[in-house]
Amino acid sequence: MSNVLEIKNKEDFVEKVINADKPVLVDFWAEWCGPCKQLAPLIESAAEENSEKMSMCKMDVDANRETAAEYGIRSIPTLMIFNKGELVGTEIGALTKVQLDEFIRSKV
Repeated sequence: MSNVLEIKNKEDFVEKVINADKPVLVDFWAEWCGPCKQLAPLIESAAEENSEKMSMCKMDVDANRETAAEYGIRSIPTLMIFNKGELVGTEIGALTKVQLDEFIRSKV
């Protein structure tokens, strides 16, 4: 079973991200995106390693165009970290494991 939660719609986003009691990393992705697929196992690994201090979610931008537009997603993959409902960090593009770990460490 995956440690990365899937966000299905706007209400789901509010519940799992905005109202979360700990920081949340959201991976904005799409099925057709090659770099998104490369990043997925790293997100999965980071979710296992950081499960105590934060949650990890993924949101398909094609299925959630309104939320993606609301957060200005123009390029994917885009990773955003939210804490207490506020956006605290953004990374755009595929990251290495080291870059992903540093991004998480710098914001959580």
